[in-house]
Amino acid sequence: MTFTTQGTCAKFIDFELADERIQEVRFIGGCPGNAQAIAALVQGMPAVEVIRRLRGIACRGNTSCPDQLAQALESLLLQQAS
Repeated sequence: MTFTTQGTCAKFIDFELADERIQEVRFIGGCPGNAQAIAALVQGMPAVEVIRRLRGIACRGNTSCPDQLAQALESLLLQQAS
């Protein structure tokens, strides 16, 4: 899935889930080192745990790349539940 971010240096987040676990995350734009670190740390984790840990982290304004990832995951899980 590709998520269009709001309020961050990264413009998009591409991610893949399997059985509600993170398989892969790619940030398009933003700080390469931080984006690669976040992607590596969350790989294999349950999406709900990533949401719990990253939701609300602020960098610029009231959001950040980790927060945007949490919002993207939450959005996908809500879509899948309906």
